[in-house]
Amino acid sequence: MTDLHFMTAAAAAKAIAAKELSPVELTEALLARIERLDPRLNAFIRLDGEAAMAAARTAEAEVAAGRVRGPLHGVPVGIKDIIDVAGLPTTCHSKILADNIATADAVCVSKLRGAGAIVLGKLSTHEFAIGGPSHDLPWPPARNPWNTDHHPGGSSSGSGSGVAAGLFPMALGTDTGGSVRNPASCCGIVGLKPTYGLVSRRGVFPLSFTLDHVGPMTRTVADNALMLEVLAGHDTSDPGSVAAARGHYAAGVDRDVRGLRVGFVQHFHETDMPADPEVTAALEHVARTLQLEGAEVRDVHLPTLGEFGAVNRVILQSEAWAIHAPWLRARPGDYGQLARRRLMAGAFFAAGDYVQAQRRRLEMIAAVEEVLRDVDVLLCASSMDPACRIDSPADIDRTYPRQARTPFNVTGHPALAMMAGVSVGGLPLSVQFVGRYFDEATLFQVARGWERAAGTDKKHPAIV
Repeated sequence: MTDLHFMTAAAAAKAIAAKELSPVELTEALLARIERLDPRLNAFIRLDGEAAMAAARTAEAEVAAGRVRGPLHGVPVGIKDIIDVAGLPTTCHSKILADNIATADAVCVSKLRGAGAIVLGKLSTHEFAIGGPSHDLPWPPARNPWNTDHHPGGSSSGSGSGVAAGLFPMALGTDTGGSVRNPASCCGIVGLKPTYGLVSRRGVFPLSFTLDHVGPMTRTVADNALMLEVLAGHDTSDPGSVAAARGHYAAGVDRDVRGLRVGFVQHFHETDMPADPEVTAALEHVARTLQLEGAEVRDVHLPTLGEFGAVNRVILQSEAWAIHAPWLRARPGDYGQLARRRLMAGAFFAAGDYVQAQRRRLEMIAAVEEVLRDVDVLLCASSMDPACRIDSPADIDRTYPRQARTPFNVTGHPALAMMAGVSVGGLPLSVQFVGRYFDEATLFQVARGWERAAGTDKKHPAIV
């Protein structure tokens, strides 16, 4: 087989189960690509090639003996380095935790291994999932494979860069204010923030207890649905986990969108935070395409991005301060400048600020729920701009807040970001779809409808 690096997870798993592809062959091909490209991309903090090859040989023997372990048997995966992998450091891309060796797999990693996935190693992140693309840390920041002079989004930066570049077909990310969906947007892949509580966070270093999510990152909608089927499930040891019925996400992903009602949140990118004209045009094209595919698209209104952003900021920074205060007092110099600045802001919020933010959060949840009673899915912006240069702190500071992802961390609704087109500068443009609680199946259905019509799953960066 050719072009193994852009083979989907579903296609690879099917070929491996049919003994048409060896897990060893696939893993060797990806490790060779990583060796060639990662010095330019910095997607990995720690590549665990020997363990990956050992797991591939085990998978090959199991398949040969007729013992297929699960739907991802023999398929490689990358893990964001705030998620524990037994025996490897969980550094959070920080000097603070450089020697922090995980004693057990996080639940999400354990589930992937149980489905037969092969862990390749630990991936770059913004420091503690908040710092931004920093150049003053023990490891360099990941870069965008569409243009390595540009940033790949964050904080799941290595996950987005590596999936888009064909270093691995799937990765785990985390999302507190958009950190799965930002790299998905910047790198032109599919990133899902599931419903809050659907995927266990046990074994994941926290940033904000009530905003954190773990989510799948893939090149296709079908692969994302396949990953979520593996990851979803109640965990009694995660206080935020919800005992909800698991969906059969992959089975219905190719249903058409005829008759579905799509609420277009145009004020996010038109008046709340005016988007780059190319982004606006791409969003309008997505809406028209879904209409041509048989969906009903109507304009809807939610609280403003400014309101959502203020609530997210107070909650996130207050909860992050509660986690980091001891280190910030004892070892402030061991943080990078960006993470230190963003985390220290939490020290200046009062208890009353936090309580009022949580009260307003409930009103925002009610507002989104009210709109979702009349539509099946929301369509809105993700990033308001294509990715800027990674060496321009001013541009990063300007563009990073220009997004519509944080509202759905505040409310906990499932949200998926994916490619909406390519800018004249050759960088991905993005769209976001948002669904009802625990209705990721409909979210995948609409996302796949757009993907099928636009062919976004066939568009890859030209990096070689």
